[in-house]
Amino acid sequence: MQIIEEIKKNELFSNPSEIQKFCLNKLKLNPLPNVKSEYWRLSNKSKFSSLLDHIHKNKESKINLPYTNTSQNIIRLIIGEDSSINYEEENFSIKQLRETEIADYIKKNISNFDQNNHWSDLLNHCLSSKKNILGLSISGNKIPPIEIFSASSPESFNAKTLILFFDKNSKIDLLQINLGNENSSLSQSTYFCLEENTSVNHGVVSYGESKSNLLNSLNVIQKAKSEYSLGSLHFKFNYARFEININQLDGNAKTNIKGIQITKNNDQIATYTNMNFNGPNGFLDQINKSLADDKSHAVFEGSIIVPKIAQKTDASQLSRNLLLSRFAKIDTKPQLEIIADDVKCKHGATISQLNEEEIFYMRSRGLTLAEASKLQLSSYIQEIISSIPISKDRWDLLDKLLKEN
Repeated sequence: MQIIEEIKKNELFSNPSEIQKFCLNKLKLNPLPNVKSEYWRLSNKSKFSSLLDHIHKNKESKINLPYTNTSQNIIRLIIGEDSSINYEEENFSIKQLRETEIADYIKKNISNFDQNNHWSDLLNHCLSSKKNILGLSISGNKIPPIEIFSASSPESFNAKTLILFFDKNSKIDLLQINLGNENSSLSQSTYFCLEENTSVNHGVVSYGESKSNLLNSLNVIQKAKSEYSLGSLHFKFNYARFEININQLDGNAKTNIKGIQITKNNDQIATYTNMNFNGPNGFLDQINKSLADDKSHAVFEGSIIVPKIAQKTDASQLSRNLLLSRFAKIDTKPQLEIIADDVKCKHGATISQLNEEEIFYMRSRGLTLAEASKLQLSSYIQEIISSIPISKDRWDLLDKLLKEN
């Protein structure tokens, strides 16, 4: 129960909101995740403890953004700094949700959550102040691209919550950027609700500094005829977890997921996905990649659940992994749970090293070993980077990654 006392020491809990008290009572039943469960068994205990070391501390500092906003056609929001948001244009609108709407939505979702699998969300809501909860209702088919930033402060634990309701027939490109400062912990819980005929192209880029930690959860509800695409990248964290939960509520929806985690030194970064089909004619195309170097550890576990009601489901899940060091470690576990009998589902996993024949060929054409290796890595990473909705001329992610590897 020590973690409960540490939460209460945080100044954000001095005058707790209804949501904070509700989630703390839930957390009391399960103060720490069950390390014997599949969802947590591979989590490095020492690194997880370093994430919790800052729970009683809260400090907010101004975010150093990774690039300047050179386009007036992009809406940029910072969780914790933007207090009043209201865009009313001819072709779109963005409105803030009322506090009661936010509280009701979180309580409804938390009530249905498995406490072990959503332990990260419970912790987040215990420490998310009203200032650090952003709730928006978005509608329109000509919405400008949106960028939303979350960041931690040094020597601190910062919790942020994002809730987005997308109205019918909406279409949008949206990028989330999570920034971890040195010796800090960032918790980010995100909720999307897609109404019918909505199309969301969502990017998540998370990167930290030395000794930074991240708990990042994403919960998506898709209604019929909606399409959700996710491109994600996580790198430069001492310890990070990305938890993805997607529910096709009525079937007849499409989901595309492409993600990569890049680990170096002694990092551990893990991705967990849980895909639920709760109606017929659902579609999923998922590729997750890991790139592990030095003595680092990358983890991927993916679950696809297809109940009897989800006939005609078409789902594919592939885990591709690249080891750059004989000391690095990768654990991967794609899995299917199928009860419906009229489906087309497949999954697979590969773990390999840089292709020596390709490197030999490139070196025979005059490239150095370093140049040949970077060319292979560029091809490996580019497939994922290209799915993230970010302008190359404003922030060249591929170039940044290749310089660090």
